[in-house]
Amino acid sequence: MDGDHLKTLILLGALLFGSPLYAAQLNLELGANSRTWQTEELLKHPQLQTITITNDVSYKRDMSYRAVPLAALLTGIKPDDHLQAVALDGFAAELAAAPLLNAKGARAWLAIEDPARPWPALSEGKHSAGPFYLVWTDPQAGNISPEQWPFEVASIKRMAPVAERFPALLPDPALKANDPVNKGFALFQKNCLACHRLNGAGDAQFGPDLNIPFNPTEYFGADFLKRYIRDPQSLRQWPQAKMPGFSSQVLPDGDLEMLVGYLKHMAGRKQMSANK
Repeated sequence: MDGDHLKTLILLGALLFGSPLYAAQLNLELGANSRTWQTEELLKHPQLQTITITNDVSYKRDMSYRAVPLAALLTGIKPDDHLQAVALDGFAAELAAAPLLNAKGARAWLAIEDPARPWPALSEGKHSAGPFYLVWTDPQAGNISPEQWPFEVASIKRMAPVAERFPALLPDPALKANDPVNKGFALFQKNCLACHRLNGAGDAQFGPDLNIPFNPTEYFGADFLKRYIRDPQSLRQWPQAKMPGFSSQVLPDGDLEMLVGYLKHMAGRKQMSANK
């Protein structure tokens, strides 16, 4: 069931039974500290406050939210842990835990949609970003990418690192740890893996595979590929396009070069992952 249908059923239930709409829930799968939060509970959280987000990634304008610092909900999570935020529509954001636990600089918040004061639709005919939305204050301080702002969040899970779960994504093991290709792999996980698979590996259900049957470095000239990553609509325009652009503030030129370097490297390492 997609997010629109789920929200419609919840709303119909509230209308039929004449009760406040508190049916949304967030599942935190954190091992021994797992728990489920209901909307009503989160709106009564002792650390709840109103925050203002400047130029919100999803709404493209300033927004105010009732929100809880995400770190307050991640009981037992350590900076070197790895998390995955899964949305109602299947979007799966891979998130290093360390930035989520920050109390200064770029800070992660769980914004909670109050059913009595619903958020606006993301665009005409679409749903809102609720019931839960991971937002950031001062995102520039941490080079936070658009893929680190998942909306319609249904669960946050502690997971094994991407390299362990999906070995088909790994560069040549003979490369040194500080090789630019390995740095590009880290950037791929942060910026691309929420929407794309590669060699059939990954949890995303959105965009095309970036290696099978062809790698974008095989059909884009290098300059055009970089331009496409910066501003997809400048090369391909269609109404349902979902890929965001990655500005130089989010993905500096040196990082973009390493990301493209990883993709080019993987064009020579094609294989079909077992999880395809």
